[in-house]
Amino acid sequence: MPHHISPTLIIDATLYTLLAFSVVTWTLVVFKCWQFWKNSACNRRFNASFWSARSLSQANGLPEGVLRGPQARIAKQGLAWLAESRAGSQQLKFRGKHGELLEQALLVQMQKEEHLMESGLTMLASISSTAPFVGLFGTVLGIMHAMHQITASGSTSLDVVAGPIGDALVATAVGIAVAVPAVLAYNFFVRRAKVHRVGLENFFTSFMHAALSPDNQTQG
Repeated sequence: MPHHISPTLIIDATLYTLLAFSVVTWTLVVFKCWQFWKNSACNRRFNASFWSARSLSQANGLPEGVLRGPQARIAKQGLAWLAESRAGSQQLKFRGKHGELLEQALLVQMQKEEHLMESGLTMLASISSTAPFVGLFGTVLGIMHAMHQITASGSTSLDVVAGPIGDALVATAVGIAVAVPAVLAYNFFVRRAKVHRVGLENFFTSFMHAALSPDNQTQG
């Protein structure tokens, strides 16, 4: 280890890195809380209006203010696909069994919505797993420099040993303090994402039943 590197510089660099991790963590926490709250509110509002409609044609005429949120975007994708297929489009995407093609179109949109819900979770998982090691890295380097200073001073008194080593251990404590919220946030949002995924799957199944029902086939 180069002796010209100050232990204070090493510990400060580690602490600034952990500070950046902490800022990213809490930014993601606030954003994901807002995202899940907004999606839940939009889904409830959309479901109340969509399933009150007497037909898919009437549901397609819902105001834009209602057609927001993950389930609304899935419905819009399905309704757009139905409208194009009934218009007699000759595109390859409409060649095949009607139900299977509609299912595929809905699945593509549902995968996009799931990806949006899970965005940022990988970062939280990475921070939660690496922050303690970043703190430990700073501590190890700080202790190594502290030992060199103690050796150079030729004194092993508590006053000489405790100060540098105590400063080095701060990095480990901060690393753990950064990791804990990231772990808790990650586990919480993973559970929320699973709940939202189940809601999307239920809506997907219900929409397929409605779209393939004899009444709606007759309307087409």
